[in-house]
Amino acid sequence: MIKREKGKPIFVVHEHHASHLHYDFRLEIEGVLKSWAIPKGPSMNPTDKRLAIMVEDHPLEYAKFEGIIPEGHYGAGAVVIWDRGYYLPLGDKGLEVQLKMGKMDFILQGKRLKGAFTMMLFRGRKNQWLLIKKNDDYADKTWKIELALTKEKRHRLKLKTPPCETKNP
Repeated sequence: MIKREKGKPIFVVHEHHASHLHYDFRLEIEGVLKSWAIPKGPSMNPTDKRLAIMVEDHPLEYAKFEGIIPEGHYGAGAVVIWDRGYYLPLGDKGLEVQLKMGKMDFILQGKRLKGAFTMMLFRGRKNQWLLIKKNDDYADKTWKIELALTKEKRHRLKLKTPPCETKNP
């Protein structure tokens, strides 16, 4: 569970075994989790440019969600927390403003993801972004993503319907 620290916004990455494995990258912005689906998952290699498709906002409670979304529900399949922590916006503008401008720079302080990252909106494409690791002390050109969902963890997961409704339009 993420222990809240005053003034530090959270991030979480869910490993989502739906019809296709993908990773859901979420940043706390304006009281909700702004969310992007990343088909190949995030990377610590600055030469990797990861497609990140912006999806609907999720409530902050979703940051703690792990379980198996039942068949018949959107996103059916196993969901586990792959990484979590805090982030700090870079520059003199908050992430709310950077998001609206189509380019965000931030530092992640997680267990797996650390250091500076950029997210930029593809020109002319409404919801398609790139997530790119900046070349800093945490960059790793040999980075290979590792699954968090083991057989043992899968057996411990319970069927759950996630809290997907947000109160923020």
